[in-house]
Amino acid sequence: MSKTVFNAEAEKDDILSTSPDEFLKGLERSDAFLPFPVETISVLPESRIVVHTEPRSAGADRFRLIQVRLRHLQAARKIKSLLITSPLPGDGKSTVSLNLATALSEQGKRSVLLLEADVYRPSLFKKLKLNSWPGLTECLDKHGDPMLSIRRIDPLGFYLLPAGTPTDAGNLLQSALPSQFVEGLAGTFRWILVDAPPTTPMAEILALKASCDGTLLVVRAGETPREAIEEAAKTLGMEHILGVILNGVQGIDRVYSKYYGYVKPHGQKG
Repeated sequence: MSKTVFNAEAEKDDILSTSPDEFLKGLERSDAFLPFPVETISVLPESRIVVHTEPRSAGADRFRLIQVRLRHLQAARKIKSLLITSPLPGDGKSTVSLNLATALSEQGKRSVLLLEADVYRPSLFKKLKLNSWPGLTECLDKHGDPMLSIRRIDPLGFYLLPAGTPTDAGNLLQSALPSQFVEGLAGTFRWILVDAPPTTPMAEILALKASCDGTLLVVRAGETPREAIEEAAKTLGMEHILGVILNGVQGIDRVYSKYYGYVKPHGQKG
């Protein structure tokens, strides 16, 4: 279960500065289907992409709420690229990235690129059960065209630029190349989500931060130490953090189950 905490005052200002006409036009306009190769996958429940597998769950609803808030921010601030990171490994940032990319794409109506920049511990191929192909590390190492490594993931509807071959690519990530990649891709996609490494090592995350318009910080409820969260916020800068996503919240599903009729009185069939 994920929960989002946004800066209330900043969000209020952004919503007030967005005209109803401008926001509604953004809702109505669909993006053209982009000419990239397509990978069709079976989305299994163990993938934890609840936006697709459990669309009426509390978790899916939280991601739709994040989607709406981000679209308000995009209309107000022209935000397009988001860094998704966490204080520590295991906080669930890659699962959040997959769900958010799926929600923002609206079944392929919006052009959303998920760029996997966690080159030390890439996980998206495994989560999506995809066969590997060259990705970010090969592009950085050989100065290749990232457009050649992008594929559309159906039925989720977003586009994926994977990390590529796991490598010690710290020096590559610290260069100006990631920023150049994101800037070059910005004209093609409505959203670019960068699934980044945790906030340590610091040099890599600062280089990736420079390529993005804002950050979503993922922390795990009851597990991520407060000190690690404070250190991550200090590293990223509070002005760059658009919101904190509290992952692994327990107990909310019971409320949604009753609302949608999943929980029936004892002995009732259905």
